[in-house]
Amino acid sequence: MQVGAVMELLRPLLADITVDGLSLVGEATAEDLGLTEDEAVVLGPLAVSLELTNVEGLVAVTGVLEGTVVRECVRCLKEYEDPLAFSVRAAFVPEPKSVPRHPKRVDSRTTNTKLVEAEQVEEPDDQYQYQGNQLELAPMLREHIILSAPMRPLCSDDCLGLCPRCKKNLNEGPCQCSEEPPIPTVRVIQVTNRKAGGSSAS
Repeated sequence: MQVGAVMELLRPLLADITVDGLSLVGEATAEDLGLTEDEAVVLGPLAVSLELTNVEGLVAVTGVLEGTVVRECVRCLKEYEDPLAFSVRAAFVPEPKSVPRHPKRVDSRTTNTKLVEAEQVEEPDDQYQYQGNQLELAPMLREHIILSAPMRPLCSDDCLGLCPRCKKNLNEGPCQCSEEPPIPTVRVIQVTNRKAGGSSAS
């Protein structure tokens, strides 16, 4: 089952998520995900492809998110387009307050078996909570995008950076600083004045 509408893509109904799974495929903008420009500058919409499975209230989410993000190189300070593509892995569990006081009795052997099978497939990295009859996927995807940012973004591995003197972008060619003669080193000689004199022989 493929869902294209943004609302259905980011807020799927729990009733639609079964053990057999639910496929969500569509696009979402930075605004849809609640991303600010300080967090990430996204070019165009992001392609979202997710698979959701529900096992006794535990919803496992896996998939891929792709797009393009504008970053600033830490060496030359120039903006560049960085392809964004990473795997999404998360789990949603009901909030404690949403659990009824007298839950319906279930066969613990069956439940444990299903949970063990779900854990053996792949243990999710992050866990989120939900309440009501819908999942809110936007905050989870927003967090994944923010955490995917590199600590030291580089436009290229061999970026030459800026000249420390004139601040010219050396990727665009050499600057004039390297052609200037070196500043002569002034050698300071300390002179100690001594009073002339000597001892006379008796």
